[in-house]
Amino acid sequence: MTVQRGKKLSISIQEHMAIDVCPGPIRPIQQISAYFPRLSPTSPTPISPNPTMSPIPASSPLSLSPSSVASGMRGAHLLSPLLAHGRPGGGGSLSLTSSVDTSVEINSSDSDDCTALGTLEFELRYEQSSSELHCTVLRAKGLKPMDFNGLADPYVKLHLLPGASKANKLKTKTIRNSLNPVWNETLTYVGITEEDMHRKTLRLSVCDEDKLTHNELIGESRVPLKRVKPNQRKHFHTCLEHPPPLPSPTAMGEALRGISCYLREWENQQLHSLEERGRLLLSLQFLPPVSSEDKDIEGGDGRRSGGLCVGVKRCAHLAAMDVNGFSDPYVKIYLKPDIEKKSKHKTAVMKKTLNPEFNEEFFYEISLLELANKVLEVTVWDYDLGRSNDFIGGICLSSHSQGDALRHWMECLKNKGQKVERWHILTNELPRTLCHD
Repeated sequence: MTVQRGKKLSISIQEHMAIDVCPGPIRPIQQISAYFPRLSPTSPTPISPNPTMSPIPASSPLSLSPSSVASGMRGAHLLSPLLAHGRPGGGGSLSLTSSVDTSVEINSSDSDDCTALGTLEFELRYEQSSSELHCTVLRAKGLKPMDFNGLADPYVKLHLLPGASKANKLKTKTIRNSLNPVWNETLTYVGITEEDMHRKTLRLSVCDEDKLTHNELIGESRVPLKRVKPNQRKHFHTCLEHPPPLPSPTAMGEALRGISCYLREWENQQLHSLEERGRLLLSLQFLPPVSSEDKDIEGGDGRRSGGLCVGVKRCAHLAAMDVNGFSDPYVKIYLKPDIEKKSKHKTAVMKKTLNPEFNEEFFYEISLLELANKVLEVTVWDYDLGRSNDFIGGICLSSHSQGDALRHWMECLKNKGQKVERWHILTNELPRTLCHD
């Protein structure tokens, strides 16, 4: 076709859209691992993907990737066998499914799903005698790039679930510009009881630090502490995962949407009411009354009547109440009901610390029968000059308490003359009978 000068070539839309294309059947997009199959050391030659091969019988010991292999290589064995599923509609072709349990220890894995965020290697050890949980963060490999330079500035932070808060957060140092960081750093939780080891879960979050914007989460790994045996070191090599998604009410009906919003608000209130504010090491000892004969033998001004000796030893992982990231904690003790308002005792104030050591003892002159009907309230406060003090956390010990508080109280009443020490979790709930200053 010739076109004269000065005239434009006009093509109809029908001719313009008449493209000779035959798309054929739609094939699934193959994973990159299909082109790099893992072979056993005894395999003679590599396997090359060929999508036009005939199917392999189900009795064959070989598990296939999305692309079938040559019929001459049917005897080769893959290192990690995969499950093969037939596609509906005949044809006998096989598809790849890969599943990796990231909640248990792994040695190595090349799965696309597993290595998308990276892997984390760490060790846990629980010292039962000192009530300490040691977490040694060793290294991470193959982390997801988070910065524009294709790298990341990773660090690891620890939380104890349920009851995660700033008080029980521990953090490693930051490794700059690395996707395979090595920390070899040990973080220690103090005051971890056996009850915590049975019901708590340790969450390890790998984050990317950004100085100009907020830090970003790369992935996390969760380990139930009941998997750690006392006084034994346990090694973990886990794959990082995305945090579990929150249920969204957008896809629900109007009625279910309202119920979902109500339940979510109620759950948030429950989590807030159970927020941990730190831990307190408390000792209780009921001293029986001293007779006059024993007083003469001892040769001193002995105490005639018995009573309760309360020892405030130390606190750990207290919540930071001041802008400098610390607190100025002190402890107040009440034995209630207190009609005469004489049961109040206070420790000294420890400046700028979240792990204060008090080592102070207080004595209440009371009989064992009267003590069984009393309530011991122990609260921790942050001292502020010129304004009201901030409440950090508190506990109540009585015959109506629950958990560790009840066990500690009953052990004190049963074992006269013996000093019983136990760690307690401080919560942000103010005891109902507490009287403010």
